[in-house]
Amino acid sequence: MFPFWEMVPLGPEVALRVISRGTLRDFWEAGHADAKGPLQAWFAEVSRAKWRGMADIKRRYPHCSVIDKERVVFNIGGNHYRLVVKLWFPGQCGWVKFVGTHREYDDLDVDAC
Repeated sequence: MFPFWEMVPLGPEVALRVISRGTLRDFWEAGHADAKGPLQAWFAEVSRAKWRGMADIKRRYPHCSVIDKERVVFNIGGNHYRLVVKLWFPGQCGWVKFVGTHREYDDLDVDAC
């Protein structure tokens, strides 16, 4: 059985819900303090977004990389960090799958994220 929020699309009038803010906080508290401001700014902006698809994201973030119909990689903090987010557009939900340095991202199997 599916949770009720997966049964009925919420529509474009609902802002995006980002899961998990704690993942972002854990990252900047684990020695990447310079990422705090950019990650907070990204979270604040994205939490107000009403995206219907990847085209909406690319219009706002032209330098992001679309992995597939559900996942996108954002460049954070002047391209010092990478953020992989899995999106569910009908339910206006984004799940933070990875946040890290470019080196950590290079070692990541993004297809498995």
